[in-house]
Amino acid sequence: MVGAQNSLLQSGRWRGWEYPLWALAFALPWLLPRQALIINEIAIVALFAVALDLILGFSGIVSLGHAAFFGMGAYAAALFAKLVMPDPLLGLLVGVAAAAVLGAVCSATILRGTDLTRLMVTLGVGLILMELANKLDWLTGGADGLQGVVMGSLLGRFDFDLGGQTAAWYSMSVLLVVFVVARRLVRSPFGATLKAIRDNRLRAMAVGIAVNSRLSLVYTVAAAAAGAAGALLAQTTGFASLDVFEFHRSADVMLILVIGGVGWLYGGVTGAIVFKLMQDFVSGITPQYWTFWIGFFLVVLVSVGRERLIRPWTWWRRAATGGKT
Repeated sequence: MVGAQNSLLQSGRWRGWEYPLWALAFALPWLLPRQALIINEIAIVALFAVALDLILGFSGIVSLGHAAFFGMGAYAAALFAKLVMPDPLLGLLVGVAAAAVLGAVCSATILRGTDLTRLMVTLGVGLILMELANKLDWLTGGADGLQGVVMGSLLGRFDFDLGGQTAAWYSMSVLLVVFVVARRLVRSPFGATLKAIRDNRLRAMAVGIAVNSRLSLVYTVAAAAAGAAGALLAQTTGFASLDVFEFHRSADVMLILVIGGVGWLYGGVTGAIVFKLMQDFVSGITPQYWTFWIGFFLVVLVSVGRERLIRPWTWWRRAATGGKT
């Protein structure tokens, strides 16, 4: 038991290459001020992907409706800023809390049934929330979206500028905090039980693991993280629309994990960088057919294999997972 705990503590320690990596990430809005907006988008999408990886990669829960929590966080933060007060941090907490409550309620839907059942149920939750947001136009703005969301200064000192530098640093700070929390979670005894449930749920139940309570808890945490990503999107763009609930949000974040790899938190970050940069580059060349080229890349990636196609990056994943692939 002591040896297992020491192994978990050892795997949870930060490695030397991670510090300069995150330092470089935070320096990018200053080094590349014209790219601050896309850096902000990458940080938000990466946070969303990390949230999904918590349940997909570490718990084995397949979901096509994670956009429900993303959208809940976005609308909660936007409504709080417009109707109550424009403080970004309080609005972020409201978005996280709203998504967490929704996740706790919806966690009962993923405890039974097969993977196909969970796919349909999670997708249905997202569609229901999108329709509710559309019908409650007196509150949400309906199809026109919730407009006129003006955010106050961050910490009372940093205004959100048109260039997006403050937004980029804000989003990356939240990403780092959630990443650290998620890392501690998955590399703890609780995280070890999640992996046991993922590998064999019946065996985990047989050895006395409280499967349902652990799945409900991690689903709620993942929902809260997705809500944080949605809140950041609404706060940094000043707008929340029905688009945040749409199926493509859940599909895109699933594709991001396909690109980056599931079951290691840096997979969501890596996949978000590749996906958003490719989307920005290809759509700049051929706006009408950029989805074709991204689809083509994914087909090649799956057919050839991620490790063969991106062999120079293999060392990064092995270093991040302690030598395990």
